[in-house]
This record gives sequence, structure tokens and C-alpha cells, in this order.
Amino acid sequence: MASQIEISPPVAMWRVNALRIIYLLIALGLSSFVWRQLLYESADWPLMRGVAKSMFAALALLALFGVRYPLQMLPVILFETLWKTIWIVAIAIPAGLNGRWSVVESTFYECVGIVVIFFIMPWRHVWTLYVRQPGEPWRRR
Repeated sequence: MASQIEISPPVAMWRVNALRIIYLLIALGLSSFVWRQLLYESADWPLMRGVAKSMFAALALLALFGVRYPLQMLPVILFETLWKTIWIVAIAIPAGLNGRWSVVESTFYECVGIVVIFFIMPWRHVWTLYVRQPGEPWRRR
């Protein structure tokens, strides 16, 4: 039985271009401070800070591909959306409710802009591509 590849619904050009802007903002925003920190300040960092900064630097580079290929690089935006949403729901909100708002406040304001992506993301395209479409085969027939 052959798998059916489902055709993804067309994505409005305004969404594609809005995604390009988001990719560019991610690339420029992260690059403006992460790469400088990695190159000049990283010698004495604790392990996990270095890991996190390296991941942000990789995300900035991948976002550059998203400027050219916005729909093909959707996993980059999905990753950014998911980690920030998880952090807000699992860390920031409970901290705020427990009187520790000052600990998370600055990071919260850096992450809360992710809400915009929920309105720009082509969710039907994501659903068709990553949920409805059959996965890659596990072995050759």
C-alpha cells in the first residue's frame, strides 16, 4: 500500500513575508549579543550557560536560512515558539504566582513577544505537513 502525500494548503504571501521578518529579527536579535558574548566573554562561563549560548548562536544561524526558505525552516520557528511558550507557562507564571516575579521578569518580557507568532504561523500548513502527512519509512521495502 503506497502512502499518500498530502498536498499542503497554500500559504498566504503576507504570512510567508511575515515569517521572513520574524526569522530576520531572530537572526539579528540573537546575533547582536550572543556571538559577541561567545567570542569575547565565554572563557569563564559555567557549563550550562555556554551550552545555552551556543544553542542560541546556532538558532541565529538557522534563522538566516529561514529568511530565504520560510516554510522549509518552520521547525526553527516552532522550536522558538515552543520553548518560549513552555518557559512562560511552566516557569514564569508559577514564579509570578509564588511572589518571585522579580526573578523571571526580564526574561518574561524577552519571551512574551512570541504571542505574535501564534497569529502569523500557517497552522493549516504545519498540521498538514507534520501531522497528516505520512512519516518517512523506517526501512526500505
